[in-house]
Amino acid sequence: MATLKELQALGQAVWLDFISRELMASGELSRRVAAGLRGLTSNPAIFEKALAQGGDYARQARQLAAQGLNPKAIYERIAISDIQAAADALRPVHEATGGGDGYVSLEVSPDLANDTAGTLAEARRLWREVARPNLMVKVPGTPAGVPAIRDLIAEGVNVNVTLLFAQAAYRAVAAAYVEGLQARSTRGEKLDRVASVASFFVSRIDTAVDAQLEAKIATASDPARAELEALRGKAAIANARMAYQHYLQRSAGADWKKLAAAGARPQRLLWASTSCKNPAYRDVVYVEELIGADTVNTLPPATLDAFLDHGVARTSITQSVDAARRDLDALARLGIALDMVTDGLLRDGVKQFADAFDKLLGVVSQSVH
Repeated sequence: MATLKELQALGQAVWLDFISRELMASGELSRRVAAGLRGLTSNPAIFEKALAQGGDYARQARQLAAQGLNPKAIYERIAISDIQAAADALRPVHEATGGGDGYVSLEVSPDLANDTAGTLAEARRLWREVARPNLMVKVPGTPAGVPAIRDLIAEGVNVNVTLLFAQAAYRAVAAAYVEGLQARSTRGEKLDRVASVASFFVSRIDTAVDAQLEAKIATASDPARAELEALRGKAAIANARMAYQHYLQRSAGADWKKLAAAGARPQRLLWASTSCKNPAYRDVVYVEELIGADTVNTLPPATLDAFLDHGVARTSITQSVDAARRDLDALARLGIALDMVTDGLLRDGVKQFADAFDKLLGVVSQSVH
């Protein structure tokens, strides 16, 4: 049986992609932290599922509604109180690692994904209201999000950059992080307590690419069919491995070394969407194949438990890099444009989170009536 501490020894932190009041009240979060859990992420869909359970949430929602708050304000009060409790449970990790880990993430409204000024205003407000040093504000890595990320880092706000699918988007986000730190350094401000992760989504890429492969396989003849079949389930891991290669290259650059010497922390790649959607694949494939130094994997409870039951811990993110390049080249040669896939996934991801947020507000409205 693998353990979270084995992954820590290999340089990877595991975060839990889930939050609920019961998680904290039952002591489960504290138990997982004691076993090696290093952080927690949330999003509108996760909060919608939690609030739909009713109970304490419904009672709190009714109390807040009686004070005249609208559904969004009610959600924010509930979310902030849960995020604060989770941050407090993870505070010992944050302190023991000198600010290196122990973070909890809370997302700005998905409706702001294409609004730089709105994202900045809401991120600053959430940072002030949560008032925990181990908060990370989640900001989508859209073109409008990139300048907001740069400015927030420059101001000392920890950022979890979400909804990254494309190599180009990740490179832009990594550059924004460096630019934000450089602005702080120029003003003589400390760098060692500013943290960020770049959340690179994984399984959704395989789902989209595999669908295109299946369509081509249905009409292909040998030997083209064999080549297409061999590429199933390869795109997501190859894409992630190439992103990590960019991280290594940037880490070796003079600009980063100067910042690191002044105390700056690396912007770790965080693997998101790592539950396996295809039952034909190993259920922990997106954990086992993406382990390496300065990385994070955020896992829903079922995937985390599956890895602890039968996962294998080994450094894997730097393995088969040439094969990853060949796989991506082969997909392009066969007419599958990964850039078009990732552009579509970003649009879909923003819409899915916005829809989940609308559904969440609907749940809040129902709970107060």
